[in-house]
Amino acid sequence: MSFADDLFRRYGLSRRAFLRALTGATTAQGIHSLSFPCFALPFPAIPADEKLPSFSQIAPSASGITWTHVNGRSGEMYLPETTGAGCGFLDYDNDGWMDIYLVNSGPCDFYTPSSPLRNALYRNNRDGTFTDVTEKAGVGGNGYGQGVAVGDYDGDGFPDIYLTQYGRSILYHNNGDGTFSDVTEKAGVAAPGWASSAVWFDYDNDGRLDLFVCRFVDFSKTKNKWCGNRDTNQRWYCIPRVYDPMPCWLFHNNGDGTFSDVSKQSGIAASPAKAWGVVAADINNDGWMDLFVANDTLPNFLFANRGKGNFEEIGLLSGVGFSAYGKARSGMGVDAADYDQDGWLDLFVANVDQEMFSLYHNNKDETFRDIALPTGIGNATKLMSGWGLKFFDYDNDGKLDLLLCNGHPDDKIDGRVDNVKYLEPLLLFHNTGDGLKNVSSESGPIFSQPLAARGMALGDFDNDGAVDVLIAINNGAPVLLRNNVGRTNHWLGLNLIGKKSNPDAVGARISYQAGDLKQIRFKVGGGSYLSSHDPRIVLGVGKHEKLDWLEIKWPQPSGLVQRFTDLPINRYVKIVEGQSGWQ
Repeated sequence: MSFADDLFRRYGLSRRAFLRALTGATTAQGIHSLSFPCFALPFPAIPADEKLPSFSQIAPSASGITWTHVNGRSGEMYLPETTGAGCGFLDYDNDGWMDIYLVNSGPCDFYTPSSPLRNALYRNNRDGTFTDVTEKAGVGGNGYGQGVAVGDYDGDGFPDIYLTQYGRSILYHNNGDGTFSDVTEKAGVAAPGWASSAVWFDYDNDGRLDLFVCRFVDFSKTKNKWCGNRDTNQRWYCIPRVYDPMPCWLFHNNGDGTFSDVSKQSGIAASPAKAWGVVAADINNDGWMDLFVANDTLPNFLFANRGKGNFEEIGLLSGVGFSAYGKARSGMGVDAADYDQDGWLDLFVANVDQEMFSLYHNNKDETFRDIALPTGIGNATKLMSGWGLKFFDYDNDGKLDLLLCNGHPDDKIDGRVDNVKYLEPLLLFHNTGDGLKNVSSESGPIFSQPLAARGMALGDFDNDGAVDVLIAINNGAPVLLRNNVGRTNHWLGLNLIGKKSNPDAVGARISYQAGDLKQIRFKVGGGSYLSSHDPRIVLGVGKHEKLDWLEIKWPQPSGLVQRFTDLPINRYVKIVEGQSGWQ
């Protein structure tokens, strides 16, 4: 067998697809690039007079993703109808290519679908297209779905899926053969009620992934409230302040396929929530993973991990609980990243119109300062409502940028509030090194398209090093965006595998240098809204053609520091904790 034939066999390519990619042609299915672990084939040459947008939308006819979200909207205005759902990237079959998971609504006490609804798992065909494998995989869900969190909780090398739902959530164990099993009852993680976002992280540093699950309000069909104008009998969706808060869940991984509910003994349950987004991040650099939780009409929570299984809620004391005017806002999507490269993680939360979003700069003493106004984010988001969001280096210049997905919760808002719309555009902020610049208007047609965006996940589905975007639309088809600008710079992709530390290396600190570019990245857990991301980390190196060195500080209980000086660029590598080389 020739080298070329071996490549075709291993990566599922036809000779025709391979040759067409080399010659700059594209297939009817929309092949634009082909990438391999050892090298990457270039995209088709772009004519000198043609400039692709930073992100371009891939049509369902090109991707093969024909699934659509259904919210079951009714005249009763049940609150879950407007919250939408999440989405995720994961490599469920371990072939090195990101697959896609999409969450749908379904039967519950207030909704009986007229035809069966299900979630969708799409396998990556490695040619720009996807195939629906939901039925074979057995991950269709059984209720009114909300979010997805992906993590290898049992350390067998295959990612598992936690599906949050209104009513009862599901843990799908990956069997390693393309199928999943519902192990919720055995694991003890059903989280009854209205579960929203969830995150896998190792809170007690025992090397196993634990599970935090956000809970929203105390809601059911019988508790649905009437909100609107009594004089005109015009009804709209209620603001969540009219519902009672409920405590979130923390489940400890026992290491035998079961979990223990430690919500009360850890201190988590002492703070009733109306929680949407969550991110796990070490905000004080003490080696323990903390939790930033966005609350809707309640103060946001910052659960500081004090070790020995104990959390202290310091949202108010830290300055992230309320607005600068002392008011609780409508927190939805969140993230944590060291956007200014001072070695400390900053926090971001999106709110609804009239409230502005918040960028909390870390003061390095467990307090934060909201700098949304001086960065321009405040003015840009004053009339917006934000959901999915994430910091990432979309152009691979080495600096972390910010993407925001928006849409008002109430589909009756148009005309009721001046300059506020139900459908809203995306926002993209480019990190210039001196601040964040709004580049939405120059980044492609998708940024002028109004959407009812909800969950958002990041993932490099075509393995070209340019991180792509998946957006869940409330009561509509998902939006898949190909990143065109990331491939104009050099990069290195890391797949970190923990051995003594948790399998997904959540909490790892990565430092690297390429010429005059020296950067730090933290691998946080979760972030965005109801969604889960490509677990690999892409390090942008700009125009530098060589990576001088890379250093990984693995999470506790290991804390091992490994340094590499012989890494390539423009490809993905796997680094296993404690092993001297890379793969």
